[in-house]
Amino acid sequence: MAQSIYIGPGSFEDGNMDNFDFTEKSIRRGFIRKVYAILMSQLLVTMGIIAFFLFHEPTKVFVRQNFYLLWIAMAVLFIAIIVLACCTEMRRQFPLNFIFLAIFTCAESFILGVVCSLYEVNQVLMAVGITAAVCLGLTLFAFQTKWDFTMMGGALVALSMVLLVFGILAIIFRNNILHTAYAAAGALIFSLYLVYDTQLMMGGKHKYSISPEEYIFAALNLYVDIINIFIFILSLSSKS
Repeated sequence: MAQSIYIGPGSFEDGNMDNFDFTEKSIRRGFIRKVYAILMSQLLVTMGIIAFFLFHEPTKVFVRQNFYLLWIAMAVLFIAIIVLACCTEMRRQFPLNFIFLAIFTCAESFILGVVCSLYEVNQVLMAVGITAAVCLGLTLFAFQTKWDFTMMGGALVALSMVLLVFGILAIIFRNNILHTAYAAAGALIFSLYLVYDTQLMMGGKHKYSISPEEYIFAALNLYVDIINIFIFILSLSSKS
């Protein structure tokens, strides 16, 4: 009878290694399915709230008359993102992780609803369509490409800092060309973030990966990437 022999740390005889790889891949596939199920739920809630703000006129009027609600939503959003990003044990503990993710999603959706209510319906629908196409294309690219984007974390942080300074300048110097360049740069940077976060979730042969226990954090990253791409594309569509 054949026996499995442990050779050393992380190495097994061929048959046992095959079983180990299969188990690892099964766990990763289940993790990816869970992340996308959570992400789709978040996006459905967000789109529902945006649609409500777009097509229900009394809601638009109520929010414009009670603008403090937007500041409350921003405060809730900030608290929720701090908890989810900084408290590792909290975001791994069920059901608290889902509760805070739901709070974050609802606060973000409310803010987006208010923002979208300031635009024409056709502009919002165009931005939604473009965002969906872009995100689908980038996700397929992330899954198929041999390029490893997980090593770009430091570069993306640096680009984010540049974008922040660019945004401050765009606020100070109100110029359409500057505003368009800022929106285009933002859409590009968060497109790179989407590929980066997707490959972190995939694991496999990529240099860096996210733990399967971090399904809430992985869904949060993808959601934030998609929302930012949408916001920047919506901003671009308003200038067209």
